Amino acid sequence: MENKTLMTDLYELTMAQTYFKEGKKDEILYFDLFFRQNPFNGGYTISGGLDEIIKYIKNFQFQKEEIDYLRGLGYFAEDFLEYLEGLTFKGDIYAVPDGTVIFPNEPILTVKADAITAQILETAILACFNHASLVITAAKRITKEAKGKPVMEFGARRARGIDSAIEASKNAFIGGCVGTSNTYAGMKYGLPVLGTMAHSLVTENKKEYEAFLGYAKANPNNCVFLVDTYDTLRSGIPNAIRVADEYLKPNGYPFKGIRIDSGDLAYLSKEARKMLDQAGYPDATICLSNALDEFIIKDLLEQGAIFDSLGVGDNIAAAKDRVGGVYKLVAVEEDNKPSPRFKISTNILKMTTPGYKKVVRFYDKDTGYALGDVVAMKDEVISEEKYTLVHPIEIWKQTYLENYVTRELQVPIFIQGQLVYQEPTLKEKQEYCEKEYNTLYPEITRIQNPHEYYVDLSEEVRELRNYLIHAYTDKRGG
Repeated sequence: MENKTLMTDLYELTMAQTYFKEGKKDEILYFDLFFRQNPFNGGYTISGGLDEIIKYIKNFQFQKEEIDYLRGLGYFAEDFLEYLEGLTFKGDIYAVPDGTVIFPNEPILTVKADAITAQILETAILACFNHASLVITAAKRITKEAKGKPVMEFGARRARGIDSAIEASKNAFIGGCVGTSNTYAGMKYGLPVLGTMAHSLVTENKKEYEAFLGYAKANPNNCVFLVDTYDTLRSGIPNAIRVADEYLKPNGYPFKGIRIDSGDLAYLSKEARKMLDQAGYPDATICLSNALDEFIIKDLLEQGAIFDSLGVGDNIAAAKDRVGGVYKLVAVEEDNKPSPRFKISTNILKMTTPGYKKVVRFYDKDTGYALGDVVAMKDEVISEEKYTLVHPIEIWKQTYLENYVTRELQVPIFIQGQLVYQEPTLKEKQEYCEKEYNTLYPEITRIQNPHEYYVDLSEEVRELRNYLIHAYTDKRGG
């Protein structure tokens, strides 16, 4: 496995050297990963990237080549470089599993480690989380709007580089896609590999019919013709039917279907279905593609489009938004206990929640729906009988809960440097993600104007934050 320990921002290393020179290399720091706003103006996000974070940390070690490179930069003292050469991860990590439904301002992953290691990990952890969570969330929104119709991930060519494309295929599967066009991702992760043909095969031939016939002879058991190169209804579909009549059917091969990649997809799909049925091919499927997203898919269904599957690329593998995860210091160990730290900002959304914490989710005993989350101190006891959720800012907004069960979202991943987490299979992650999604009220999952899910602070956390606001304000610059 390629060593990617240096996949960190330069300032992580210059800060690490500062800790070292100030004699703080053994100081234990606590960092939370969280995000401030759901992507796509949605009501939820789905966590991802933990698998890649685990790989990075398992392989975390500065080799001679990396140390020589850092030495050549001229920024780092020799004693610091010697220290880095023997550095490995010896801390603790708690995190929510991939596929978990998550919400803004709650700790998704918490690192407890020596100051230097904890600081250097920031960049890689955020890169893994931000990309994977965006793709899984995009895929879930799209697959849910498809109302059970299979969605194929076609985004490799739209992704932000080769590695990004491969990871997008994997995470799209977790989010509900049935497979990918990316053959490398199929091989690496055991994903179903799916696809049809491109317009270039048609335009390379002098006639569309000849292109379809050649494709049928080369791929007789996998004939899905792309019918919109010239004219879908007057040329593409008639030529596909002709090849089915003259070659596939006489030779005992199936006419699997067609793909439409442009035009008025709702109208064309309905007309295509009529033509295929009238020609005696009711089992020939219709796949729709062309810059599809959740809103277009919703419209297609409302307009009566008839299709059997969807191919979605850009809006999964290169989704036009971001999760925006951040990694903030929340405590420093003093006298073997975490002493809280707090970031104050003139923008209330950028203020952090101090202390070593956990997230507890409440579920209705009867329906299984999630009722809300509370961010509490790590050792805080949450009542199993009655609880009042209080808005973290507008404290007059309160929700009284009874008849619920609770679940702590973060689970141990590394303890004292040892991996203790058993990684689920991709299929298990996909099933878990679906189960998680189904705990949300429909008002939260709707793609426009969703209801805001409750993420509140326990009384102990609220009091701590208020105390620190006053304490820090009184001592600024001291």
